[in-house]
Amino acid sequence: MARYKAPTTRLRRLALQLRQLREETGLSHQQVANETGLVASTLFRLETAKTKPQLRTLRTLCDLYRTSPERREELEALLRAASEETWLQPTAEYLPGPYAAYIGFEREASALHNFEPSFVPGLLQTEAYARAVIAGSAPKASPEEVDGRVAARLKRQELLTQQEPLTLDAVIDEAVLHRLVGGKAAMRTQVEYLREASRRPNIRLQVIPYETGAHPGMHGSFAILRFEEAQDVVYIESSTNDLFLESQEDIGRYSLMFTDLQELALGPEATDALLAKVLEED
Repeated sequence: MARYKAPTTRLRRLALQLRQLREETGLSHQQVANETGLVASTLFRLETAKTKPQLRTLRTLCDLYRTSPERREELEALLRAASEETWLQPTAEYLPGPYAAYIGFEREASALHNFEPSFVPGLLQTEAYARAVIAGSAPKASPEEVDGRVAARLKRQELLTQQEPLTLDAVIDEAVLHRLVGGKAAMRTQVEYLREASRRPNIRLQVIPYETGAHPGMHGSFAILRFEEAQDVVYIESSTNDLFLESQEDIGRYSLMFTDLQELALGPEATDALLAKVLEED
């Protein structure tokens, strides 16, 4: 599998600013192309973060847009930051492209809203549970691929304990607690860890109990990544086609769905009581 360089929100911010600068000057893509020699389609890719500009291209555009020295310096700093290697490079060869992209976004998010109907959220998985999930859901993966994906998943969890930790709001279906992923011992350790992790101030865990019946999340899992200086992103993972949704309509729709799921779920204290009950019944 080819190495995959995960995009960052810095690149998305740079793309947004380039588009804003062009629009402020009143120039069309074709007009900019005529003035700079760039292909109009290349300019479009630069403004949608599909392609990272070279430094000389960025400077050419700044000259055309008559960008102030201060803003030019900011844009060049964003370009340098977007070019940095990410922590996942050592394991990137074992990660599907969209998943690597998700990890890149996740590391720069300030908050994550995650709904999971079948699995414990990746950020809250123990190593044994993660290994069982990855091996079970990708039965043709080699031991090296499984090891690489487990290592990447565990590395992600540092986001919850770093100096300025990610805020995680997670909702899971009760079925997650009763599926014996990795066997009884592994599940017991996993549920105990959920109780421990959910006591951290930056983590809110809720469970939708069986008696709720049908609910909006039954169609599948999703994650909403919140950013302080960039547009939010909805990530939907599936066995055939992972999706990144960035339109305001989609973000609003999934945000409303997540709020509905939180209202249907048990509160944090009742969730902890349910986790304790699951352990007692084991």
